[in-house]
Amino acid sequence: MIEDKFKTYDFLINDEDEAMLLLYAHDSEPQNPRIELDTDTGSAVLQRNPQDILELDDVPDEIMDSLQDADSLLVCELSLDNDKETRIVYAYEAEITD
Repeated sequence: MIEDKFKTYDFLINDEDEAMLLLYAHDSEPQNPRIELDTDTGSAVLQRNPQDILELDDVPDEIMDSLQDADSLLVCELSLDNDKETRIVYAYEAEITD
């Protein structure tokens, strides 16, 4: 069940057309994170660290458009606690590559 939560993510775009990725926090810390875009398939691969790689499928077109013009993506990893308050565990920029 917990593994399914790691596959849950969402993107947001602010008024300046900057995208942000929200996902549940993993146990390991991010190290030199980067995200590789595949505009042909509308997918991306987020490498949080050398051991932790996430495949992001069905990335919306407006997110892909925003990311193509950017150098990095803001990533916020949220707590998995069952509290009523969600907290940010990790916030970082992932370099965008393609």
